[in-house]
Amino acid sequence: MKSHRSSLKPLEGANRSLRRRLDWKGELALATASTLVILSVFALVEVLTRQRLLFASLASSAFLIYLDPQHGTNTVRTLAISQMMAAGIGFITYMLLGSGYVSGGTAMIVTIVLMILLDVMHPPAVSTSLSFALKAGNENKLVVFGLAVGITALLVGLERFALWFLVHLSQK
Repeated sequence: MKSHRSSLKPLEGANRSLRRRLDWKGELALATASTLVILSVFALVEVLTRQRLLFASLASSAFLIYLDPQHGTNTVRTLAISQMMAAGIGFITYMLLGSGYVSGGTAMIVTIVLMILLDVMHPPAVSTSLSFALKAGNENKLVVFGLAVGITALLVGLERFALWFLVHLSQK
């Protein structure tokens, strides 16, 4: 694969190196692992609830983890805290303000501020706060979402293991 792909490069002047690209089989293996985990989450969601859109941001989380599994944005701590915090904030604003732009905007702003203050920046969590603020429904969805976040957090470990394994194989 060519290394001139701008979407994978750090911004000019950034003090960060480019993620080393694997061969196409390695990249496919990393993408397949995250896809399988998210499809498993969707199956769980389908069994437990019909609120599929509440979980859409986890697909973005999975893709970020695939793209750069060693980035601080994609750690288990960052993923779990930001996603669960965002769901809780969205649910609270829904309960206090109802479903609408005021609830969604408030949830989004509070989530962003707390992610900055707590150093748990995970961009898909902003979508989670909006999803819960605009259409939370009931407390059971928070529990199901927590299970889905836990499964997605397993993806972080799986991706890191897969990356280590693929790099280890390529060194032989």
